[in-house]
Amino acid sequence: MRTEVAQLRLLTWFSPAFPTGAFGYSHGLETAIREGKVSVAERLEAWIEGLLEYGSGWTDAVLFALAWGEPARLGEIAELAEALCPSLERRKETLALGAAFASAVKPWASGLSPLPYPVTAGAACAAADIPLEAALRAFLHGFAANLVSVGVRAIPIGQSDAVAILAALEPLILATAARAYVASDDDLGACALVSDIAAMRHEILQPRLFIS
Repeated sequence: MRTEVAQLRLLTWFSPAFPTGAFGYSHGLETAIREGKVSVAERLEAWIEGLLEYGSGWTDAVLFALAWGEPARLGEIAELAEALCPSLERRKETLALGAAFASAVKPWASGLSPLPYPVTAGAACAAADIPLEAALRAFLHGFAANLVSVGVRAIPIGQSDAVAILAALEPLILATAARAYVASDDDLGACALVSDIAAMRHEILQPRLFIS
């Protein structure tokens, strides 16, 4: 695929406007905000950094890369993706986003199975012949941008702080994409335990704005 077309496709697929419903999920962040763990822009930036480097952002990037590179193993990779979800809501989130992405991407890549989100997205990029590292960068940027959006609505923080966070996260997004590009099954795993516990606690959080 020509570079220009690939770039346009990535901008569309991983845009907040792409109809996956990602805006409705906080990935457990709503609990952390409610409990005072994430109360200002600086803490939100640190929270997302932890997920990208050590948590679900990293794990999803590896799953994305595996799905892109090994289409014959999609079923196995999907099982891994579900098994690595530390809470019921995280599992529901990745399955719902994956199904929505598979449906929304049909004009470009029909016939995709509704698998966990990083698996579906990685498979779609492979089917469209989009280079893996560029796809990983777009995927991780979308992951970070959605969490920043949660912070804008739930802390709340202003748009200027949100843009500053995304700018500060650029080097880590690039580094995480480069790591995932050469990763294997042995690199799967996360240690962002506070985030995982927050996701578990969200199941009984009331009232709440987000599904997860």
